[in-house]
Amino acid sequence: MPWNLQGTHAQEGDLVQLVGLRHKHFIVRLKAGETFHSHRGTLKHDDLIGLPWGTQVFSHNGAPFFVIQPALGDLLRGIKRNTQILYPKDIGYILVTMGIGPGMHVLEAGTGSGALTSAFVYAVGPQGRVTSYEARPEMQEMARRNLQHLGMEERVTLKLGNVADGFAERNVDALFYDLPNPYDYTAQAREALKPGGFFGSILPTVNQVSQLLVALRRERFAFIDVLELMLRFLKPEPSRMRPADRMVAHTGYLVFARPVLIDPAHANRALLRETGYLSEIEPDEEPAPAEVEAGGDFDGVVAVENEQFPEVDFDEVGQDG
Repeated sequence: MPWNLQGTHAQEGDLVQLVGLRHKHFIVRLKAGETFHSHRGTLKHDDLIGLPWGTQVFSHNGAPFFVIQPALGDLLRGIKRNTQILYPKDIGYILVTMGIGPGMHVLEAGTGSGALTSAFVYAVGPQGRVTSYEARPEMQEMARRNLQHLGMEERVTLKLGNVADGFAERNVDALFYDLPNPYDYTAQAREALKPGGFFGSILPTVNQVSQLLVALRRERFAFIDVLELMLRFLKPEPSRMRPADRMVAHTGYLVFARPVLIDPAHANRALLRETGYLSEIEPDEEPAPAEVEAGGDFDGVVAVENEQFPEVDFDEVGQDG
C-alpha cells in the first residue's frame, strides 16, 4: 500500500490526518524529530508516533485535533492543484463502473493534478500499472509531485504528449479521457483499447456530451451510458435529522462505453439500439438498397461503417406544433 492502512498505531513514515475544529484538516507524513506547524499551533511528530489511531491530541496552544488514518478521498481532496479535480463521488463511480481492479493496465489522457491518476494507481495495486498522458509540462510536474507525496510514483508512467498523435500502448484494459474534446480522439481510444475494454470520460456540458456520443457510435462503441451524480449529506442528529444546507451537485457528465466487434451481415439492430450503438429512433429493420436508391422513407440517411444513421435537425427536436 502507498500508505499504512493496516496498523492500529501511527508509525514513522505514515500519512496521518489531523482533524481540527470546523472540519479543518491537515495531511502530514510522520518523521521523527520534525514538528507540524499551523495557525492552530504546533505538534511534535515524536508525540504522535506510537499513538493509537483516533486519539485526540492538543497543539502547544491548546487547539484540539484527532489523529486518524486518511482515506483515499481525504488524500484526493487535499491534493495540490491549480485546476478543478474530479470529486470522490465521481471517482468512486468511475472505478466501479469501469471495473478498475488489481492487475489491470489503465490508460489515462489528461493527467491534470493527478487526483484520478492516484485513484487508478490505488485500485490496480502493485500488480497493475497506470499510464497517463498530459500535454502541459507544468501540469505533469505537479502531478508527479503529488504522486510522490502519496508514495505512488513507482506505479505510474507519466508521458508528455498530444493525444492526437495516438498512444503507444495497445490492448489496455481501460481508458479514461479527462479532456475538453474527447470526441476528437475516439479513434485513438479504440486503437489503444482491447476489444470490449472500458472507456470513460467526463465533460461539463451537454453540447460536449452530444458530440462525444456521435463520435463513439462512429467508432463502433456500444454499452453507452451518460449520467451525472448528485451527493447530499444529512445532518447526523437522530432527533432532528435533515438534509445539510449544501450539497455537491453538478460536477460533470460521465460517459461510459465499450468497443465492440460487429459483423454487419448478422447484426441485430434491436440489440445494437439497446446498447447505445444505434440511436433509439433507428428502425429495427435495415432498409433494402432499392428503397434507399429510390429516395423513399430512408431518404437523407448517412452511411457510417455499414450502418444507417438518420440526420436529425436538433433545432426542431422537442418543439411543439
